[in-house]
Amino acid sequence: MDETLVGRAWERRELEKIRRSNTPELVAIYGRRRVGKTFLINRFFGKEKIFFELTGQKDGTLPEQLGNFADAFGMAFAGGHRIAVPESWGQALRMLAAEIDRRKVGGKVVVFFDELPWLAGRRSGFLGALDHFWNTWGSRRRNLIVVICGSAASWMIERVINDRGGLHNRVTRRIRLEPFTLAEAREYLHARRVRLSDKQILELYLATGGIPLYLRHVERGRPVAQNIDQLCFTRDGFLRDEFNNLYSSLFENSGVHVDVVRALAKTRRGLTREELLDRTRLSTGGGASDVLRALEESSFISSTVPFGRRKKDALYRLVDEYSLFYLTWIEKAPRTVFSPQPSGYWSRKATTPTATAWAGYAFEGICQKHIRQIKQALGISGINTNDTAWAHRPPRGTGQGAQIDLLIDRADDCITVCEMKFSNKRFVIDKKYARELESKLGVFKEVTRTRKTVFTVMVTSYGTRENAYYDQLVDGQVTSDQLFNV
Repeated sequence: MDETLVGRAWERRELEKIRRSNTPELVAIYGRRRVGKTFLINRFFGKEKIFFELTGQKDGTLPEQLGNFADAFGMAFAGGHRIAVPESWGQALRMLAAEIDRRKVGGKVVVFFDELPWLAGRRSGFLGALDHFWNTWGSRRRNLIVVICGSAASWMIERVINDRGGLHNRVTRRIRLEPFTLAEAREYLHARRVRLSDKQILELYLATGGIPLYLRHVERGRPVAQNIDQLCFTRDGFLRDEFNNLYSSLFENSGVHVDVVRALAKTRRGLTREELLDRTRLSTGGGASDVLRALEESSFISSTVPFGRRKKDALYRLVDEYSLFYLTWIEKAPRTVFSPQPSGYWSRKATTPTATAWAGYAFEGICQKHIRQIKQALGISGINTNDTAWAHRPPRGTGQGAQIDLLIDRADDCITVCEMKFSNKRFVIDKKYARELESKLGVFKEVTRTRKTVFTVMVTSYGTRENAYYDQLVDGQVTSDQLFNV
């Protein structure tokens, strides 16, 4: 089925501005693998309007990459006949510039370099040639749009966007492509005629996140549990071995990146930089910063500076749903599970206490990605806020600790404390949880000494039942249905 472009409203508005621009545009698009960067460009501009397109080859040598250029050039301009392979990227891009000039194209000319980090390998000379191509020729062509795209987000930022050489300040627009929101995932599935309820889409999202290519493999007419069984727990399931392929394709020496992800998957509260240094092979200094930045720019982890703390106290959390699901379930499943046909493994595991704990962690991450929708549901989207977390860990035996995973510090002299809970039915505040919540709020007020009014909101999968404890402690609630708001 030929897929149409769905969602991506902000990105499409930005691309439309680029298309209508009467100045040359050098556009950098980046985001993690499988998130749909190439699809977005090809569908928005249309293959018939892309003048030239070249995709980098992973681990390709310079002769191989230049050979691919010769093939692409021949397909675009020589009736499919391969031309002589250029000797360097400088020669290749001069050939491209000359061809554009020769054809005297009247409308927009879109040149698309995909997987730029693979094209611009060590000692390839590609970035220098691109710098020269743009500064001496491209920046003078008012109808030219050069799109450079890469999955290694931190590489794109350091080597292109923040480059101190010839490309410094040359990128005219940048677009960071994030995974689909819940609303976009629903729109995408429905466009593919996969008719799932919002409840089922949330359950699917807990395992796959909003990665378009993962959602593309969801089969219509199957319940969510059966789809997860097929994707994750069969011998040839698309997501069975995706984890290792994903990280190795994005990061050189990916072992340390995986170490960080594994460490964060083991704790719901998150870890500080110092704690990560203790638990992984991260090196002190710039090495650790580079790894954490790379993972954060690629949307695998997030960092939050806790309320009342400094940047060095930032907490890191794993927010990639598939990585968490893989480390919790796929990796630990018995080998006998991975048969050619689905065995019903996930259907049996989905209602266990372990699954409930995993879903709770994953749901918290989903809520963190949909803070805008939470604020919209609470009617505070027009108020300036600082969306953060808070934790108090006193020395052993000296007092009560507490943690708040989402705290909305508002400019209207109020603070909204969000309690995020996943349950397969309406969440019930019982006596034990009421005591925990009351203690947490008390510790927060005592330790922070805040003078702001503190409101407590329950953010749950399917609502919170109102009872005496709810009336006593809770000021409002948000359900997962409201997270689907656009």
